[in-house]
Formats: sequence, C-alpha cells, structure tokens
Amino acid sequence: MAAGIGGTAILKASSRNRDTAFGLEDRKRLGLEGLLPPAVETLAQQEARALAQLRSKPDDYEKYFFLAGLQRRNDTLFYRLLMNNTDEIMPLVYTPTVGKVCQDFSRAWRGPCGLFLTPDHKGRIHEILDNWPEPDVRVIVVTDGERILGLGDQGANGMGIPVGKLALYVACAGIDPRWTLPVTLDVGTENLEYREDPFYIGLRQPRLRGPEYDAFVREFMEAASRKWPGVLIQFEDFANQNAFRLLEEFRNEMVCFNDDIQGTGAVALSGFLSALRLTGKPLEEQRILFLGAGEAATGIGGMLAAGMRDLGYSEEKARALCWFYDSKGLVVKSRTDLNAHKRHWAQEGEFLIDFAEAIRTIRPTAIIGASGQGGAFTRPILQAMGQINERPIIFALSNPTSKAECSAEDAYIHTQGRAVFASGSPFPNVKLGGREFVPGQGNNAYIFPGVGLGVLAAQARNVTDEMFFAAATRLAELVGEDDLALGRVYPSLTRIREVSLEIAVSVAEQAWKQGLADAVRPVDVRALVRSLVWEPDYQH
Repeated sequence: MAAGIGGTAILKASSRNRDTAFGLEDRKRLGLEGLLPPAVETLAQQEARALAQLRSKPDDYEKYFFLAGLQRRNDTLFYRLLMNNTDEIMPLVYTPTVGKVCQDFSRAWRGPCGLFLTPDHKGRIHEILDNWPEPDVRVIVVTDGERILGLGDQGANGMGIPVGKLALYVACAGIDPRWTLPVTLDVGTENLEYREDPFYIGLRQPRLRGPEYDAFVREFMEAASRKWPGVLIQFEDFANQNAFRLLEEFRNEMVCFNDDIQGTGAVALSGFLSALRLTGKPLEEQRILFLGAGEAATGIGGMLAAGMRDLGYSEEKARALCWFYDSKGLVVKSRTDLNAHKRHWAQEGEFLIDFAEAIRTIRPTAIIGASGQGGAFTRPILQAMGQINERPIIFALSNPTSKAECSAEDAYIHTQGRAVFASGSPFPNVKLGGREFVPGQGNNAYIFPGVGLGVLAAQARNVTDEMFFAAATRLAELVGEDDLALGRVYPSLTRIREVSLEIAVSVAEQAWKQGLADAVRPVDVRALVRSLVWEPDYQH
C-alpha cells in the first residue's frame, strides 16, 4: 500500500516524473510497477509522440492546453519539446495564444499553477509564501492583471502571463523550472463581465487602490526578498498608473525590473539598431513617432535615448528624437492633461489630434505602435510613410495579433516592399514582387530570459537600464547579414538559447562594471553563465 501511494505521488510530481522512461529497476524501487505500461522509452521517443499529439490538435487553443497538461505532468519532457521546437511552440505558450487563454482562464481552470495573493492575506504574506513547495526560488514573475497585453483588466485571469513568461525563462535561457514562481496579486477587477461571471476564480470586487494597494505590494516585495534573498522579481502587465511608480519605488531597493517598460524598450531598441543597417541612416538622424505613450512606448523611447547618450549626445538632444501620440493627440508641452511620465517626453509643437496629420507634420523616419489599437496603421498612413522615406521603419508591436497596428503583409504591400517591419506577435512570411520577406518578431523573449540569467550569474543587487542597454546592443550584434537579407531585424528564434547566453554574459559583465555584483568575477564569465543552465534530461 505504501509503495503504491509513493509511486502515484511521483507520477504526479512534474519535476520527478519520467513516465514511460522509468526503467524496470526504478519501477520496482519506487513502487511504480503496474502504474505504467510495460514499454520503457527514451526521452527522444516520448518527445516524438508528444510532438505528434500536439500537431494533431485542431487549433492553437487546444494545443495550449495540451502543452499545459504536459507541463504539469512532466516538465522535463515539456521543456525538451519547447526547446527543440521553439519557433513552432513559443507562440502557443505565450503571445498570441496566451491572450485568449487569459480571457478564458476561469472557465478553463485546470488547477493550481502559482500563488494567488489577495488583500485578505495582509500581514501574512510571508506565511503564504511558505506554502510554495520549492525551497529555492530565484525568479518571480508577478502581475496584478490590470493591463494584460492589449486586452485590459483581466483580474485573476491574468495568471496566464506569469506562467507563460516563466516557461520562456526556462526554454530560452535554461533557468531551472524549480527556481521559478508565478504570482498574481489579486486585488479585484474593474471588469464587470468577470465579476458577474459565475465561473470567475478571482475576487469579485473593485480594485484595491491608493495607500492600501501600495502597502499590499510592498509587503509582498519585502516578504519575497526576505524569504529568498537576491530573488529576481519581474513586474508584468501592471497598468501605467502603477507600473512606473512601482518600478521607481523598488528598483534601487530590490532585484527587480518591469518587462513592459525595460524589456520592451530593449527589444525595440535592438530591432531599431538592426533596422538602421538597412536604412543606412544613423540613429542621430532618426525622427520617431510613437502611437501610444504608455509604459511600452516610453520604455522604448528611454532605450533609444540611452543609445543617443551612448553616442555622446545630450539628454535634450536624445529626447528630441522621440514624439508620442496618445489617445488624445500629440504629446506636446502646451497640453495641461499630461501625467509625469508623459510630460518628460512632451515636445515643442502644435497639438494635433489626427495621427496622419502628425505624420505629415513631423515627417518621421519611423512609426512605432504600442497602442493596442488593432489596424491603426491604415493604408494611407503606411503609404505616407513610404512617400516620406525610401526605407520606412514600421514597428507594430502591440499584442496579441488582433491588437497589432498593422500586419506584415499590409506594411510591405503599401510601401512596395520597402518597409523595415517588426511586430510584437508573429506574422507569416510575405511574398511580394518575386521576393519573400520574413518579418521580425520583436518578442521580449529575446531579452528578459538572458537578462535574468545574467543577473543570477553575477548575483546583481539591482537591475539597471544600463544592463538592458547592454542586452539590446548585444542582441543587435547577433543579427547577421543573412537575417537582414530576409528583412528580419532579429535573429531566428531557433537561435534563442545561444542569444540568451550571449545576452547573459553582457548583462553580468555590466553588473560587475557598475559595481552591483555580489559574485566574484571569474576569469571565464561565459563558463559561469553556462554552469547555471538547466538542460531538460532525466539526469538532473
């Protein structure tokens, strides 16, 4: 009886389960005899079956839940499958599929997948963290679900985002899955549809705001950092009103960053630097118009300005590159309705309330969409960019796909194939004029996993903008001439493990350069980074 109970527990523990790969002696020793069919398979055989099963599913939504079930059952097999088929499976475990998953999260509830913390846990968060079964947590992704992708307030349903992001930490950078923890701070939701949904799993109340919200977040941050000293905490999909403020409050106090601000900024800067190799114009000659002025857009602006400062230009000259257009119009100094993060970017100029007119007036070399307004880069706008520029830079970065400002096909068609295009969600290749374009995906997965690995390797005390700038420039250096020839401004996702390793080395080096590393710098930094990389096999 005892052996049978133990065997069942092993098969339910994703980090220990090998399923049909358990050998005959292990089956006897662990009480697994009879619980598994007689065949003893290799990991490669299991992977081949899982891939066939995945491809047999009728749509991406069903594929996501097949993968989620596999992850819960056998994380070694799950990550082996993901790492060996990254370009096919990444869009399933994260954007764009994860958007629909979040919207249906409550109705498709399959069981625990992280920690849900609520204001009812106030004063006891440190106790709740003790309930997590893994003792050595090194990376946390936390959300409060208020600004999930371009979908808005998803409340507790936003847990799909931390789960997906951490899967990419493992797949892209080799972070040990036992080191990861997804957290949702469920403080309520303004989404009335969810509050009235009988299947909704979260708090059915308006969002906690003000000092009580701030105290709740601080208690979590302090409890997590105390329980797991040096843990890296990634803020994900917080609304603008909290994202900037929380980052500034904690960035110099704990090991944390905001991926929507810094990660998005870095991946866009990298794509932009690659795009300049195609346009032939240096950074200082660019004029960039952003559709959107939230955390993603201004995060990109901040990284572009950092690039200008690195070239020796003043802060004023650096900011002059970037123009922003929000829901009310052009962000200019004459406006009295701007919050602090927008006032920082306000330009001298006429207040315009038509984006097409702003293009005609500013004559940008690039437009970058971070607005969540699907189709906002219309045919006339794209044609105008093509008329102004020989090689217009068009980045439609909003996620999921339905929120992208334009498709790759539209960008290429309406500029006669001259656009330098990138998007947040993947788009298929485009054939035009006898040429095939491979659109680049400005996926944050190019940046944050490598940054995290580098921070862990150096045991960095803080995560700085300089580290993200180092990551962005290294990523751009990894774009080859063969990539650019296809119109792609990022490396192929099939190289993501190599890319993350290189970024981790650059970030770790930056930590030592800034005096923020607690680890002793080794002679071979790359070897140190490699020593932390987890591989999906049954020997660990």
